Amino acid sequence: MRIIEQPNLNPAESETLLGIWERSVKATHDFLSPAEVAAIKQYVPQAFAGVEHLIIARDDSGQAVGFMGINDRKVEMLFVDANQRGQGVGRQLLEFGIQHYGVDELAVNEQNPQARGFYEYMGFAVVKRSPVDDQGNPYPILEMKRKIKDENS
Repeated sequence: MRIIEQPNLNPAESETLLGIWERSVKATHDFLSPAEVAAIKQYVPQAFAGVEHLIIARDDSGQAVGFMGINDRKVEMLFVDANQRGQGVGRQLLEFGIQHYGVDELAVNEQNPQARGFYEYMGFAVVKRSPVDDQGNPYPILEMKRKIKDENS
C-alpha cells in the first residue's frame, strides 16, 4: 500500500475517486436515499478541489482504493472503496494524516456507527453534536477530536 498526496487530479483520477466515494457511501450511509446520494455526488469533485491536502491510498498495482481530504488539521473526508473495507486502508490513511499533517479533528455522521467506532478506535472522541449537517439536512453530525495520550498512562 502506498499513501501519497495528490495535489492535482486529472479527469480520470477524479472519476476513479468519485467511484470510490459512491461505493463507500452506498455501503455505509444507508440513511441516505438513492436520490440524496445522486444529489450529493454532483458536488464531490468540488470537494476534491476544496481541500488543502488530498491523500490517496493505492494498492500494489497502483489502483486507488481510498482517499482522504485534509484542511488545516481536520479530516474533511475519508472514504475507502467498499470492496477494501476492513483491510486497513482507512487506518493507514488516518495514521498518515496524523503523522504528516497533525490531524486531530474530524466530523462523522451520527447515523454511520461503523465510522464512529473506527474513529473512536483510532483515538478520537466526540466533543460536540449538531442535529443537522452542514447543508441543514436532518443528519446529525458528531465533531470528534483526537485524545492526547497522557505520558503516565
